[in-house]
Amino acid sequence: MTRREYYEKQQRKRATLIATVSTIFVVLAFVVIIPQTPGWEKVQKSFFNGDVLAKSFPKLLDAFTVNIMIFAWSAPAIAVLGLLIALARDAKSPALFPLRIFGAAFTDVFRGVPVILTVYLIGFGIPGLGLSRPWNSPYIWGSLALILTYSAYVAEIFRSGIDSVHHSQRAAALSLGLSEGQAMRDVILPQAIRNVVPSQMNMLIALQKDVSLLSFIGPVEIFRQAGVFKSLLANFTPYVGAAIIFLVLTIPATRYADYLMARQTRERR
Repeated sequence: MTRREYYEKQQRKRATLIATVSTIFVVLAFVVIIPQTPGWEKVQKSFFNGDVLAKSFPKLLDAFTVNIMIFAWSAPAIAVLGLLIALARDAKSPALFPLRIFGAAFTDVFRGVPVILTVYLIGFGIPGLGLSRPWNSPYIWGSLALILTYSAYVAEIFRSGIDSVHHSQRAAALSLGLSEGQAMRDVILPQAIRNVVPSQMNMLIALQKDVSLLSFIGPVEIFRQAGVFKSLLANFTPYVGAAIIFLVLTIPATRYADYLMARQTRERR
């Protein structure tokens, strides 16, 4: 081991020790200080009631399956629509200029309007046309609101991935006799998609949480179910239970997204 390697090893050990001690200190401070506050007993009874959590948790898990179902059919649609919008914005042919305008307008509109407002406008507006069942379902139109909103963000991520591929790749593909479409499909897109996987993972995590916004237009998913228990039991602990369920799902996904980003950074270096 060289002197520099030994020095770097000692610095890592020192940094780890400092991080561990500071973390323990902060945790102990919370454990000791918070219970000493005047209103802690009321907060504990209202938000961290074990009996209420045990009573409501199974129903919260059942309601969470609605979140998963909405997420499961929305995510593929978002990926496909987002990719199509990105390709429309990247179209080079003058004849496809209207597609570029449409793609730009789509992303401007749905990135500019808050998600909850889009959910309200589509979730209440389209069923208000008097459609027959099942076409007046809030599940359908609420999901469509999420798909349109998230597609705008996903399209921009795909477009940034396409732009990250050096223009020489396109030029080389065209010089070999490939058409613009073949160059995009076989050369550029495989690299672009690989480059944006970590960013798209973060969008999936955000989507899973924003599915709860559909509770405002009718679907009884986990957030709405927690609200029902809050009203019945006059206690906020069901919201804490819902938060626990979300954390169990999103923390591993977040760590995996961070791992992908770190690996991508190492590969670039």
